[in-house]
Amino acid sequence: MSTELFSLAGRTALVTGSSRGLGNAIAEGFAAAGAALVLNGSDPARLATAASALRAKGYNVTEAAFDVTNESAVCDAFAKLDAEGVAVDILVNNAGIQLRKPLVELSVAEWQRVIDTNLTSAFVVGREAARRMIKRGKGGKVINIGSLTSEVARATVAPYTAAKGGIKLLTRSMAAEWAEHDIQANAIGPGYMLTEMNKALIENPAFDAWVKGRTPARRWGKPEELVGAAVFLASAASGYVNGQIIYVDGGMLAVL
Repeated sequence: MSTELFSLAGRTALVTGSSRGLGNAIAEGFAAAGAALVLNGSDPARLATAASALRAKGYNVTEAAFDVTNESAVCDAFAKLDAEGVAVDILVNNAGIQLRKPLVELSVAEWQRVIDTNLTSAFVVGREAARRMIKRGKGGKVINIGSLTSEVARATVAPYTAAKGGIKLLTRSMAAEWAEHDIQANAIGPGYMLTEMNKALIENPAFDAWVKGRTPARRWGKPEELVGAAVFLASAASGYVNGQIIYVDGGMLAVL
């Protein structure tokens, strides 16, 4: 089978939260598959550093520094891309934060910050991207980043769990409304990954042992291990795949 089915040549991909971590790994994977990139982050300096590193590898990179939780900033960023002639064919809603705190100690403001960053931003950025995809009439791809907590809960991360559970059904809602426009909306649910956001957990001997014992693969996942699923969902290979979530978790959800 030709690898052309998985080629992203001629496509432009916007990956939110792509100055580091999972988003950066996915963005680089897209670039290696032929896509032009729109990198996003809320820290312009860190974003510029990430963009420079990818340009040094010969990739086509546009920087879009905006806060995904600020609706006006999101709309302005898309308007700027429009003015520059940058058409987003592939969107990855990856930006996210974590907050570990018992429910009984959680404030509404803390709850809302996690929901806004992990769920509402996917709606707002997805809406702006889809409006343009529909208008162009050439279809498109939306990939939302879920989590193991799109399916199961764990103590002290309730707002994150609620948001990622919401991502699963937001993805299906996007599919329900946009499939007729040849837009495929799917999600990826990473397992426990070696990222900066998980640094405290990785360095906790007891939690590290729990992850390795609970995961059939007996190890943490690597950010680059999301690339295969992401390229599949971003490419023509997934043209009739819609409203699904693929778990890249070393088998954790498959076992008791």
